[in-house]
Amino acid sequence: MRELGRRLAKLLRAGDLVMLSGELGAGKTTLTRGLGEGLGVRGAVTSPTFVIARVHPSLGDGPPLVHVDAYRLSGGLDEMEDLDLDVSLPESVVVVEWGEGKVEELTEDRLQVVIHRAVGDTTDEVRHMTVTGLGERWTSTDLNALTA
Repeated sequence: MRELGRRLAKLLRAGDLVMLSGELGAGKTTLTRGLGEGLGVRGAVTSPTFVIARVHPSLGDGPPLVHVDAYRLSGGLDEMEDLDLDVSLPESVVVVEWGEGKVEELTEDRLQVVIHRAVGDTTDEVRHMTVTGLGERWTSTDLNALTA
């Protein structure tokens, strides 16, 4: 998952919204950790479950990474307005775990990543992912680079 995050980071730029979904323990935060490494951001990327969002500034000239965990949020975008994601999005890469039904209104252009793993099977570490690019931003982006 971490290596996949590093590969995905090569495709991302400021203004990108990435929505991650999957069961608890599927690897959403591990994927985001790889994104942070690939983007070259400051700070350890850890689960923002209790603080809801963390901002990781770039160590170079790339965009900062805004990592959001919307698991504990029950409302839609209205509840997330306090996070100012609409303000952060143009200059950042925003990754939202558990964002379905909550952040789609931010932009029509987003990348949806669904991670599947066998629940309860701790011996099978194989994950299957579905990556879907939505909107004009992703129509010309070759997502096959993720499988290389």
